[in-house]
Parts: sequence; structure tokens; C-alpha cells
Amino acid sequence: MKPDLEALLSLVRETAPPDLELAHRHMFGGVMFYARGLPFALIWRDGLALKLAGADRDAFLNIPGATPWAFAPDKPASKSYIVAPETLLGDREALRGWIARAAANAKPSVKRRPRPNERFRPRS
Repeated sequence: MKPDLEALLSLVRETAPPDLELAHRHMFGGVMFYARGLPFALIWRDGLALKLAGADRDAFLNIPGATPWAFAPDKPASKSYIVAPETLLGDREALRGWIARAAANAKPSVKRRPRPNERFRPRS
């Protein structure tokens, strides 16, 4: 069953920690959430997915019903986005904690290469 996009959007806005600088953008039929300008969660046809890494990712995957998110059924699963199980969506305190963890660990997806320093360029 396709999740109710507006209901999930409202749930995240209402459940997010009050001090979280939350922004969102509708894109590709879903919603991407940002904290400090960095993506940390999304709503897609599978439901709400949080971007987690390391021990947080492992702990979240241990919640019954949590599954790695995939853009489409025939695409590989994401290594960082995990779909929140329905049971977690009903527990606002637990969900608030996971939203806070995902937002706190949000990092840029792509590392930019530094520009070469003009001083060290070989002379022609």
C-alpha cells in the first residue's frame, strides 16, 4: 500500500525535535528532508526512510520491519537510507530520537575536491 505523503510529511514536521532546523523539498514524487542544509530523511513509495551510518544504521536495522530503502524494486538497496517500520511511526518519542540521530549525523554526500593552490603550480 502506498503511504500517505502528506500524513508522513506532517508526522515528521510534528515529531522532529523543536530545535532542529528542518526543511523539506518535494522531488521526484517524494519529499527530501534537510537539517542544516544536508539531507537526512526522505519519504518515498515505501514510506519514511532515515539516512543513518555505522552503529546507528545497525541498530535501526535491528528494529523489526526496518529495511534498506531502494529507489525501485529492480535497483540495489541504499547503504545509508533505511525505511522506518510502521511500529516506529506510531511511537513519536522513539521516532523523534531517530530523527534527531539522523539529522545530527547528516553529512555532505559528495566531497568536493579542493582547488589547486595557485602558488604551487609549475612555471611554464
